[in-house]
Amino acid sequence: MTASVMPPSSRAEAVMKKLPEITLAFWVMKVAATTLGETAGDMISQTLELGYFLSTVTLFAIFVVTLVVQLRSSRYHPVFYWTVILSTSMAGTTLSDFMNRDTGNLSAGTTSLGWGPQGLGLGYPTGAAILTSLLIAVFVVWRTTGLTFDISKINTFRGEALFWTAILISNTLGTSMGDFLADSSGLGYLGGAVLITAVLAVLAACTQVRWMPNVLVFWLAFVLTRPLGATVGDFFTKPAAKGGLGLGTYGASAVLLAVLAGFIGYAMVGERRRRAIAVPAATVRTSAPI
Repeated sequence: MTASVMPPSSRAEAVMKKLPEITLAFWVMKVAATTLGETAGDMISQTLELGYFLSTVTLFAIFVVTLVVQLRSSRYHPVFYWTVILSTSMAGTTLSDFMNRDTGNLSAGTTSLGWGPQGLGLGYPTGAAILTSLLIAVFVVWRTTGLTFDISKINTFRGEALFWTAILISNTLGTSMGDFLADSSGLGYLGGAVLITAVLAVLAACTQVRWMPNVLVFWLAFVLTRPLGATVGDFFTKPAAKGGLGLGTYGASAVLLAVLAGFIGYAMVGERRRRAIAVPAATVRTSAPI
């Protein structure tokens, strides 16, 4: 008679691994999710006229709910993970707008947008400086815990909580960077997207350089995909007179949601196959007579 018992290390990996593998599909989904976060956030705050303040409060509450579901999950689930990414992107969009903008950024003839303060009016440089400081502080605290920054090795509740805190701040910072490039730098929506894409291409090349830590490259790329999503989202939604495609927040959000849903479905199929192969293999290796 045999007992099919997985060793502690394999069992911990099967139960505690909550984050996805870093592949090309991961980065495509990240860009799609952050772009959708930009268009959906603008749709809620501007098109539906809920306003930056109330939209931020609402979307932050949604982020908390999705995060609780993710943290309570015992394993990686593509729907849970990418829903949190999307919720941080939407909340980051409206929070960035609330921090950086004021009534001067409203459409012509509009004096208010939704209920509550219209914006703090800090401006993109000040807002980016505050968010950068917060992100650095999170990484400093993370460093002092001794936990890994490597997404493929995060398998504790505390590590995952630090990861999601960094994600929320980085997505908010990325929105500020993207809006600055599109609105204030003179590059425009398409020019800003091209610049960030070029920087990401350099980072991809850096993965082949031995002295450049891949963990550092990952986090730099993770932050920069957010302003890419912001600029691409604005390019999709803004009217042609402002350099955009004029799809509007509804049309662009619908297209991006369909793309993201398709990739999530693909990821779910792949995850089921991976578990179906991994668990029996581990069981066979550790079978022992008793």
